[in-house]
Order: sequence, then C-alpha cells, then structure tokens
Amino acid sequence: MEASSAAATYKEKKRKNIAPTTHEKAKRLKAEQEGEEVVECARPPHSSRISVLLDRLQQPITLKELTELLHYAALGKAGGIKQPSWCRLHHQRKVKGVNVVIVEGLTQSDFYEHYLTMRHLRSNYTTRVTFTPSSNNVVSEIFSSEVAKSDGPTLSQINKGNNKLDNALRSHPVIMKFGTQRKGLTAYVLTQQEMIKRHYPVKGMTGFEGFVSTDSVDHVTDSSPLYGLDCEMCLTEKGYELARVSLVDSDGNCVLDELVKPPNRILNYLTKFSGITAEMLQPITTTLRDVQAKLRALLPWDAVLVGHSLNNDLIALKLIHQHVIDTSLLYRREYGQRFKLKALAETVLKRQIQTEEKNGHNPIEDAVAALELAQYFIRTGPRQVVEHHLEELWGYTIVEETDDDCAAVPPTSHRFADILKTLGRSVAYLGKRADISLDLSNQQWHNSDKEVLASFTRKTKCPFLSVLHFSSFSDQLKRCIPHQEQQYHRVYANLRDMCVVFAGPLPVGFSQRDVRKLFRCCGPVRKIKMLNTAVRVHAEIEFDLLEGAMLAIKTLNGLNVQGQSIKVQRPVHESMLDLDLSLDALMNDTLNNSHLYTVQLNPHIAGVHKEFCKGQWTHLRC
Repeated sequence: MEASSAAATYKEKKRKNIAPTTHEKAKRLKAEQEGEEVVECARPPHSSRISVLLDRLQQPITLKELTELLHYAALGKAGGIKQPSWCRLHHQRKVKGVNVVIVEGLTQSDFYEHYLTMRHLRSNYTTRVTFTPSSNNVVSEIFSSEVAKSDGPTLSQINKGNNKLDNALRSHPVIMKFGTQRKGLTAYVLTQQEMIKRHYPVKGMTGFEGFVSTDSVDHVTDSSPLYGLDCEMCLTEKGYELARVSLVDSDGNCVLDELVKPPNRILNYLTKFSGITAEMLQPITTTLRDVQAKLRALLPWDAVLVGHSLNNDLIALKLIHQHVIDTSLLYRREYGQRFKLKALAETVLKRQIQTEEKNGHNPIEDAVAALELAQYFIRTGPRQVVEHHLEELWGYTIVEETDDDCAAVPPTSHRFADILKTLGRSVAYLGKRADISLDLSNQQWHNSDKEVLASFTRKTKCPFLSVLHFSSFSDQLKRCIPHQEQQYHRVYANLRDMCVVFAGPLPVGFSQRDVRKLFRCCGPVRKIKMLNTAVRVHAEIEFDLLEGAMLAIKTLNGLNVQGQSIKVQRPVHESMLDLDLSLDALMNDTLNNSHLYTVQLNPHIAGVHKEFCKGQWTHLRC
C-alpha cells in the first residue's frame, strides 16, 4: 500500500552552553512533516538528537517503529523503555516535549518538486527516513499504542506512587501546571510567552520602549543564583511611581535598600501600604536612574529575580530582566486567582509579615518572604507542597480510599497516552474531527489547517505530547485523482533532463565508445547519442545519476581533447530554469554533508596530462 501520510518528531531541549537569541526564543519551534519521511530537527551538540543505524538508512520505517521512538523519547530508560530498534536517540533526558505533525497525502515527490520553497524542512532537519504507515488512522495508533512492559521497577512503581494523587488531585492547578516531580529552578522560570501574557516588561514589546535592560544571559541553569526583589510606590500626577526598592541575595541578606525620589509631584504617599512618609523622602536625592544602575551592577549575569506579582515591581523600576520566578504563580489557585504574600508566608513559612501594628509594608521583609517561598517550592516539589498545605491553602482534603475502593480500581493501562497522563504530562490532539483513542477533553477540533496552526501557536505552553493533523492537502488530492500519476511523470522527465549534458565539438572520428571512455570518469553513463553534422561532431550524454552530469560540467567543460577545446553544458529546457538554485540548495543540504566524489580523467583519451586519483568514479559516504 502506498504511504499517504507522514510524521515528524521534535524534541524541545534546554541548553547550558549555547544561548538562543531573544528573537529565537520568542519564536515557537515546531516540527513539520513532509511526504513519507520522518525528520529529526538539527540540534546543537550535546542536545537530544537522532542517528539512524547504517543498515536502516535506505529502509522505510513502520508505524510500530515510529512509536518505538516516541515511547523512548517520552519515557526513556527511567521508564524502562529500550532504544528504538532502527535508530539511536542521544541525550534523551534532555527531551522536554514531543511534537508530531502529520500532513496527510504529502509525499517525497512533492518535497523534491518544491524543494526550494521548503527551506525550513531542508535546512533544519538532518535525518530523513521513509515512513510507510500500516494504518489509515496514524493519530489514534500513536495515542493508543501499547508501551512495552519492563521487568524493572519503572513504570509500574511510578504509576503506583501517583495513583493516590491522581485520584484525589488530578485537577489541582499546581499539579496541572508543574506535574508531580521535583525539578530544578529553571522549570519555574517564566517563559517569554508567559511574561508577555502576565504583563511583564519584555524587550521589544509595545509600552516598554524606555525601559532599561539588565546584563543577563539568554539562558540560566538550576545553579543560577536567586535574588528577592520588592518595591514600594507612591501615587503621583503621572500614576504610581517608585519610592523604595529592596534586593536580597540567595541567603536573604539585604544587598540594596534605597529610597527613591519620584520625579513628579506626589499626590498620596500611600503610607498605610508603602510605609513611606513625606519626611522620609524630603532629603532623598536618589533617582530612578540611580537605582537602575545599582541593580544592573549588583545582579550577576545569570541571576533569577524572585518576587510576588513581580511584574508590578519591574514596571515601577522601568527595568527588563529575562529570568523571573513569580511566587503568586507558583502557589496557584483555581480560575486565575492568586494568594496574597501575607497568607502564603503565614501558612507555608509560619511567619507573620505586613502586620497591622507595623506602619506599612517592609520591602526587605517581603523580598525575603518571596525568596524563601520560591526556595521551599523548588526544594520540596509541587506534589509535596500541595499535600502539606492542601487544606490550609486550598481548603480541601484527600479522601482516603478504602480497600473496596482500591479493589474497584481497574488495572494500570499501558496505553501511551494513559501512561503520560498518569505521570502528570499533558497530551493533546489538534486537527479535524476524527475517531481517535483519546479523551475528548484532550482533543481540539478545527475546520481548517490554518485554524489548527493558529490554535497551536497561540498556546503559551505546549503539551508534553502534541499531535497536529493537517488534512487539507489530502482532501485536495482526492478531488484530483490523476494528480499523483501526472506528478510522477513530470518529476521523472525533469530528473532525466538534469542527468543529460551536451558535449562538443569533438574531434573528427570521435566514436560513441570514445565518448563513453571520456565521460564515464564522472559517473555511470546510461546512454549516448551522437549528433554528427557535416562539419562538427557533438554528443548527448545521459548519466544514471544527477551527480554525474554535475561533475562532467565542472571537470570536462573547456577540456582540450586531442588539440580541440570542448564545451560541456546542460540542455536548454523549461525544467532547467531554476536548476542551478536547486543544485546549490541540494549541495548544502545537511544530508549531503558527508558525501565525497572523486574523478579520474583518462589522459590517453583526452590527449592531455593531468593528475587525478586512481579509479574511474567513486562515491564515498563518510
């Protein structure tokens, strides 16, 4: 059966040594797919990457083999999953998500016919493998595929440890956002998309043109230092403006505490909340620009700022910092509501802050509280935070299961989608309405491919496993059945033209045998047609491979053959108009980086003496 759909996998990773630019981080990277090929995105060294086994390079992979790769990418050795039988996925632990894009009906012929226009596919993917689906419902097979059982204490133990939590707190906002596993601080740093959504100052966004940026790198690590920040404001003629700023280091030591003179006339000091009075600000000469400079000098290049609703503080400071943790978004509530810092400090830290007897807030105290709340969350992990403070903060308790309840629980499912959801990892399907083995709550139906793409790009956080199904191309093919056969004939004719060269004028008496001896040094010759005229002799040479024609033009054009200079050139056809552009792109294709070609010219036939390597024509793949 001819394959009519394909899949592409893409793994999101974080890098410590190579930092992407701000522009690159703002763009969502998505895997794409083309006809009957599985492609793996080119990644920097030491990131997750795929290498296909040598004996499988020219063999198509089946749906079962595709799911082997998806299972290992998502679960790895920690889940008891073995490497795929046809390839190796390196650095699997750095996989942050798996995206599968299916373009139904797109084939390899379409890809190479429109090679120049598919710049992203041909330049960003290093591995292409033919995919032959054995099912008409590839999407459903991916979600419902059975994960191989392991003899080790892997998936079964993980499932057992999560059953109680899943049954009681499956919809808890903290678990829904962060999962159950304890992670490093980078897992809680807001992404650029989240910062934009939460109204944080972001470089290049409208409204923050006059803001100052800190000297921070594009990428932080789990060992990056945390700094607590809190500000107090006054109400002026221009709105709320900075009046005091406090910064504490990872140990809670105050490294900056400055009063700031607002540039505009103050209407209300907001003393009840800020603790600022007219007497306090009267002698102050420190300006906003002064504290901006001090903060830029104090913060290390990889610092992560921590605060409670920190966007308000950064806006008051007119400061842009790329890496922040917002404690109001760590300890999440339903429907987007947020806990007050005072309530979190009292419940989690067992500490009283912002008490009535104090005249306003103390920003140092608030900065330390936010810092310690973040450190506790990172150190403890989301599951333990929820279990320890479920009743105090969120107002409900876990109902203990009886033996009868446990007996009624069905056995653990080994379906791929079910295992991921058990582990707290989100799954999603985006595409046209279809019969898919996945909960309806995880499906998003759309009427067009444009809607599918728009819906996916609008997501601030991608699901761990997402499958996108584009079907409009296949629908168009069904309305034009002869299209595919016509396309094959057209591509074949164009390829033949690319393999042909014209040579001449050749010496008088030059035979077809002489032409073959001269040109076979560039590659296997399929056919030769002599074009004899009354004065000159020319030849049309057709090679088996496109590379042969290219080498002939490069090495034999202008060659002196028995005292006569010959020209070697391509035929003039419509199909040759963009050939040079296509060939340049193909030569720069990542798949061709490891190909070498060597040519030997026979000096006796050519009547010249040049040094070439031994042998006639050799194609090496490194």
